[in-house]
Amino acid sequence: QKPTLRSSYVHGTSSVSLLPLTVSQALDSTTECWPEREAVVCVEDGVRKTFAQFHQDVDRLAAGLLALGLKPGDRVGVWGPNSYEWILSQFGTAKAGMILVSLNPAYQTKEVEFTLKKVQCKAVICPSSFKTQKFSEILRSLCPEIDTSPKGHIQSSKLPDLRMVILMDSVQPGMLHFQNVMEAGESRHHRELMGLQSKLTSDDPINIQFTSGTTGNPKGACLSHHNIVNNAYFVGLRMGYDWKPEVRVCMAVPLYHCFGSVIGGMCMAVNGITLVFPSKGYDSQANLKAIQNERCNIVYGTPTMHTDMLNRRDLHTFDLSTIEGGLMGGAPCPPEIMRRLRTDMNMKEIAVIYGTTENSPATFLGFPLDSDELKFNTVGCIMPHTEAKVVDPVTGVTVPLGASGELLIRGRCVMLEYWEDEAKTKEAIGKDCWYRTGDIASLNSRGYCTIEGRIKDLIIRGGENIYPAEIEQFLFTHPKVKEVQVSNLTTRWQQTSSCYQTYFQSIQTSFNRFCCRWWG
Repeated sequence: QKPTLRSSYVHGTSSVSLLPLTVSQALDSTTECWPEREAVVCVEDGVRKTFAQFHQDVDRLAAGLLALGLKPGDRVGVWGPNSYEWILSQFGTAKAGMILVSLNPAYQTKEVEFTLKKVQCKAVICPSSFKTQKFSEILRSLCPEIDTSPKGHIQSSKLPDLRMVILMDSVQPGMLHFQNVMEAGESRHHRELMGLQSKLTSDDPINIQFTSGTTGNPKGACLSHHNIVNNAYFVGLRMGYDWKPEVRVCMAVPLYHCFGSVIGGMCMAVNGITLVFPSKGYDSQANLKAIQNERCNIVYGTPTMHTDMLNRRDLHTFDLSTIEGGLMGGAPCPPEIMRRLRTDMNMKEIAVIYGTTENSPATFLGFPLDSDELKFNTVGCIMPHTEAKVVDPVTGVTVPLGASGELLIRGRCVMLEYWEDEAKTKEAIGKDCWYRTGDIASLNSRGYCTIEGRIKDLIIRGGENIYPAEIEQFLFTHPKVKEVQVSNLTTRWQQTSSCYQTYFQSIQTSFNRFCCRWWG
């Protein structure tokens, strides 16, 4: 491909049209094409559903939610680890015109109270517990009225909008059981559901994803059908899902995150791929067993997940011959890990993906057959129907090609708003519709992007700008370093310096000498 860019602006032009579909219409179309193809496999729970079976379950849940008195536009929180009930809730709420609120399963009482209040959640769907997390107990601590309320009619002083809690796995006082909701829909509710479909549009809000809230309370990024359907569609096209005879994805990334719900769940519904969930929570052994037993040919994961599998001593005992490629996202990946994935796990067609929750999420994605140079040094090429530019974060002026600055995104992927937060929305999205990512990046002449860090994480030492990712990649080249994290540390003698946390064997002296190569 010849160089085409002359400035730090790129537009992903495409002859392929956007899909004007709702989530339910996309699933309808895919089910019609491949009714007997497997849609979802949950290994731990022994669940195996074809598209026809999954579609039927979606309709049953959607009708059940309407039978409970929930209405289109109501917010329904889903809180828990990966499960069949989770992904079924994602599509059941969409079919009923409700807005899915994705809740981090690690949330504790304070975060749960804030997020449910922020979006005025009418219902929460969750398991009673998972490992040490006691979901039902946390909800009871917030709403002691649950125990004495009729099921589906909670009246809470702390959470005045909450009406019902639906437990995935048990029967408890004041809480509904998921299976009972599946059976609650009568013929009139199914008729109501069918009539509702013509009233839903692709521009309607469909999902609220909460950001990390590192600088304050989490912000609820509100995404539309159009956002997530098209994001999934074009990810699938770039990954080659449309021409592969079969795509079976080992799906270990969490569904509460955009990576899981859109690049996983929505890609299943739009592109007709099979999602294989090895376990509820991440487990490297379960991952490898699922790849072997379910004959997965694509593996989704973060760098940490992939590294964990690579570092298993029994890796060589698993049959990974079906693997063709994978998708890497969520954090920067050291080149050495990319090399090992290819040699040790046969992941020849691995691609790097970049995006933000606010961009639903993918804005850059590599091609599976990109060169090593592009895979190791960039986060991929601009996505179709998407614009990106790199600007001076102070002046807003577009920087020269190859220079570093703040990455801005505009196009069909940008969220509708931060839910009921006009000030934060205006701060993030300008009048010109450019979304400010807060990431420091640069573009090359072919439209590929390199992420160099976060603006807030920039280290200034002696007047020199240093990006944590640069130091992390250097430290990772030491053979004894297993993990590394670099962050700012303000001192009274200089603007900022860096501190690092690493896990390595007893090599302090040699490691100090190694670090001197960086600092000079």
